[in-house]
Amino acid sequence: MKHSKLMNYAALISTILTFAFLHETLHALPALFYGEYGSFSVHPYGFEVIYKSPIQERLGVHWGLISGLPNIITLSIGYLLFVYRHRIALHRNSFLGVMGYWMMCIFLFADALNLSVNPFIFGGDIGGIVVGFGIHQYIIQITFFIIVLVNRELIVQNLFPLYGIESKSILWKPGIKFRKE
Repeated sequence: MKHSKLMNYAALISTILTFAFLHETLHALPALFYGEYGSFSVHPYGFEVIYKSPIQERLGVHWGLISGLPNIITLSIGYLLFVYRHRIALHRNSFLGVMGYWMMCIFLFADALNLSVNPFIFGGDIGGIVVGFGIHQYIIQITFFIIVLVNRELIVQNLFPLYGIESKSILWKPGIKFRKE
């Protein structure tokens, strides 16, 4: 990518803020609909929607929607952007093109990690999904960890070459060779 580091960092920060705003808004909207929205809080580590019902009193399918909807929508946006990656990459030397790159990466990874790895650290959205839909936590975690691995391959094998990115790190080398036809 031929652009300044400042533009890259600005695009990355803009993408993170866009993602966080969208993700938390998508928690707030169904919470408002179900009468569970309490407030919005800004922390040094991020943003959070505060609900009216305490965690131990949360029951019902609506908690699956309140907790899970943001994850599914942001992941879907990541896939939609990925489908249009060639068009986005045409503008790779502009701010919006760089932001498009970061949006694909973050939207494909963030919530998949949120539902696969984060529950081992701090819980998060998975609790409401488990309570709301009655799906065992490990099934959700395994499913979304597989999504993390698949999305990593999509990025490494399709997005990196498109943006001229090469990595020496084993973490960012192709793991599975997909047959190109």
